[in-house]
Amino acid sequence: MSTNPLLIELLTEELPPKALQKLGKAFAQGVYESLSKQHLLGEQCKLESFATPRRLGVRLSQVLAQAPEQAFAEKLMPVKIGLDENGNASAALQKKLASKGLEHLGVADLTRESDGKQEYLIAKGTAPGAQLAAFLQTAIDEAIAGLPIPKVMRYQLADGQTSVRFVRPVHGLVVLFGDHVLPVSILGISSSHVTRGHRFLSNGPIQLTHADTYEQQLRDEGKVIASYEDRRDMISTLLANKAASLGATIGNDPEVTALLDEVTSLVEYPAVYVGQFEEKFLAVPPECLILTMRLNQKYFPLFDPATGKLTHRFLIVSNMDIENPRQIIEGNERVVRPRLADAEFFFETDRKMPLAARVEQLASIVYHNKLGTQLDRSERVRKIASYIAQELGANVALADRAALLAKADLSSNMVGEFPELQGIIGAYYAKADGEPEDIVTALADQYRVRYDKPVSQETLTSVILFIAERTESLVGIWGIGLVPTGERDPYALRRAALGLISAVEQLAAGHFLNLQTKLTLNTLLDFAAGTFENISLNPNTVAEVQEFIYERYRNQLNNDYDRSVVDAVIALAPPLHEIIDRIKAVTAFAQLPEAESLAAANKRIANLLKKVDGSLPAINTEILLEPAEKALANTIEKIQPVALDHFDKGEFEASLSSIASTREAVDAFFTDVMVMAEDPTIRNNRLALLSQLHGAMNLVADISRLAK
Repeated sequence: MSTNPLLIELLTEELPPKALQKLGKAFAQGVYESLSKQHLLGEQCKLESFATPRRLGVRLSQVLAQAPEQAFAEKLMPVKIGLDENGNASAALQKKLASKGLEHLGVADLTRESDGKQEYLIAKGTAPGAQLAAFLQTAIDEAIAGLPIPKVMRYQLADGQTSVRFVRPVHGLVVLFGDHVLPVSILGISSSHVTRGHRFLSNGPIQLTHADTYEQQLRDEGKVIASYEDRRDMISTLLANKAASLGATIGNDPEVTALLDEVTSLVEYPAVYVGQFEEKFLAVPPECLILTMRLNQKYFPLFDPATGKLTHRFLIVSNMDIENPRQIIEGNERVVRPRLADAEFFFETDRKMPLAARVEQLASIVYHNKLGTQLDRSERVRKIASYIAQELGANVALADRAALLAKADLSSNMVGEFPELQGIIGAYYAKADGEPEDIVTALADQYRVRYDKPVSQETLTSVILFIAERTESLVGIWGIGLVPTGERDPYALRRAALGLISAVEQLAAGHFLNLQTKLTLNTLLDFAAGTFENISLNPNTVAEVQEFIYERYRNQLNNDYDRSVVDAVIALAPPLHEIIDRIKAVTAFAQLPEAESLAAANKRIANLLKKVDGSLPAINTEILLEPAEKALANTIEKIQPVALDHFDKGEFEASLSSIASTREAVDAFFTDVMVMAEDPTIRNNRLALLSQLHGAMNLVADISRLAK
């Protein structure tokens, strides 16, 4: 069957830039799915989406004017209801057929099928395929209804009476099937073949001649790059070429990618120009200059590729590609200069007061009305940081000092203007005050999402502050009832938990945590809860937060390791820094031929021990009657100390390997011995034997979780 390309374009007022890419893809996908369900798309149909600041569009390469006939099988009703005693159609059947548009069918046209309980009347046949012209209105309506609109806008149509709701007012609608306009009406606008180009560079309305000429006509006649991806690639290339011509680079951090996405949503026909500012501003911390240029002005700062240092030049992505951009460049330079001057003023003013002198000002900044001020919080973090440092054998004085200064920059002018620079600015001020480098690093690192760099003696204070702050947040916020839900986590407790885990992993990798370390998650959380003096926390806070952290770790580990192995280790809630090593050991154990049998036996033992009411007696070897239970007792006596010794040394794989040698004795025991003997003394003695075995088997992990 012949096909034609189908083009649909909504011409709008300026769409929200951060939502544009999603809106474009969602609109295109919505139209595609609706037409696909009606079998109106060719087998090789390609989907193309278009999105600019003032339009959403979609083009489907192969669309049918009418779908092929479709076979159907309609289950109507039980035979006993649909037919009367003479086998004729009952009134109920006639009504059902009419409601389905099948009134032309008689009883002879229906088939009977049984569902195992009773017979049903089934109408089978073929129905005419959907017509594009008739269905397209529905398809576009469905696509619009499914858009992920961040905030809906209500506006009035040209008639002055009708109000509609959409992300932004719509001023044009193009619906071209090949070169033919299909009649559709959306949000009070009727379809046509006319669109508009760039607000200033276009020559006026554009008469589209065919669905396939859309992009080319928009580019040639309208100075618009319709494809979001093409426009993004074009901007990326222009930026790279311009930076290279200046012997500079725009950097490659995530903020550059985010800014590239945003400016792609702000321009229709991009051009890149070079701006600059006075070099004296480079004395200000570069993060301040970079932030204001990227966040407020949407500029791309330029860096020296050899040193990575910020230069006094920046790139402007403009929506005006003109021969003489002098006014555009000078205008942007005039706009950015006062912002840089403000940053310079704030920086110089803040430095007149030592960072330590700002600490007392935290008493006037509320952290949370149930948890006190930022000064109260700092005191709690100080106690937690000192405790961690003491347990790790680190410098307690440095940890305490870092925690004291950590939030001091919150009262600075610079953070008041640029709140995103908390911690970073504090580090600059601390360095200017002559604070030790360990403390400067700690202040700069405290707001990392993850602690993703190796820990050394020089960064030990940094990781201690990082853990202390997140521990205080988790215990405090959770303790006053602000528990994350499936959709909401306003205090970022999930991120805090994952950050804490990342820091512990780095401590373990740097060998700052070992088997002799008394610091565990439970002791840390318990100590932290004790710092909330005169604050009523949920009494179950420590247990709940611990479970929450382990659950976050479980979800993270499931991406890299077998789920059953992760569950086996996490089930014991071991020290966080041991979890990876235990998982590796259990992974190796699971490959042993004995593993499956022992895991099943372990699960069986666990179920038996659940039936024990009270404590079990010590094993009495005198009443071990069966050869199999005597053999198991002898095996446990030999293996248990070996497994325990390896476990105490952190040799988890060796500990599990020693347990593997119990398989023969365990299998024989369950084959030859009735555990739940009628005599309670014998029964409890056998259960005590299994309890001892269970403890030895589950030193590293709950291996019953490996059972199939």
